[in-house]
Amino acid sequence: MKLEHRIAIVTGADSGIGQAIAELFAHEGADVCIGYHTDREGAEETKRRVEKAGRRAVVVQGDVGRPADVEALFQAASGLGIVDVLVNNAGKGMGGTPVAELEDEMLELVLRTDLMGPLFCCRAFIRLRKKHGGKGRIVTISSVAQHLPTPGSAPYGMAKAGVGSLTRSLAIELAPDRINVNNIAPGLIQTPMTQETLDDPEKSRKSMDSIPWHRPGQPEEIARLAVFLASDDADYVTGQTWTMDGGLTMNWGGA
Repeated sequence: MKLEHRIAIVTGADSGIGQAIAELFAHEGADVCIGYHTDREGAEETKRRVEKAGRRAVVVQGDVGRPADVEALFQAASGLGIVDVLVNNAGKGMGGTPVAELEDEMLELVLRTDLMGPLFCCRAFIRLRKKHGGKGRIVTISSVAQHLPTPGSAPYGMAKAGVGSLTRSLAIELAPDRINVNNIAPGLIQTPMTQETLDDPEKSRKSMDSIPWHRPGQPEEIARLAVFLASDDADYVTGQTWTMDGGLTMNWGGA
């Protein structure tokens, strides 16, 4: 098992990519602290899956955009042991709002969740790992939006691009401590957040036409990459963004 005896925090683990990562981490031997914002039922389902795989789990409600909630998340995770792996997956989507029409509240919400949230979690993780001699893995789930224009979703694209920059900066900053920092940028993945688009024949057709692989990705595919990045197999990998999108970004100009 690639993650045997590891302790991991996975934020936004109540559904979709986060749930798949938590479950696969458990199958690979990790105990998991499951962070969620509002979907308690989904988080409890993730806990059930982790425990079914024979591993321990704790469920913690909170908002990653609030430093106090992040501290509480890490405190709860300490009940499992010393955290070795942080997966920043929690995020807030948006769409259809031009900058000129953007309300301050939405701007604040998206940037605090999608940009400051990973930063707050990284800060807490770094402090913890330094206290215990360094080492550890940070994996952040961003989006192909960090590479592509996002008209109508500018704050979302800003935040995801910022996460890519944070990954590169922390990789150098934390190299002396042997803390690996990497980022996964998924394209269209079939999750509860995207199901409405996929269920609409016209929207789905347009999406598939722009993806050379002509299908959405599955959460489990992102999870397998996350396992690699969290494992010793990726010891020589740091500061990288791994785009996983069925070729979408390669096809963007033509699409």
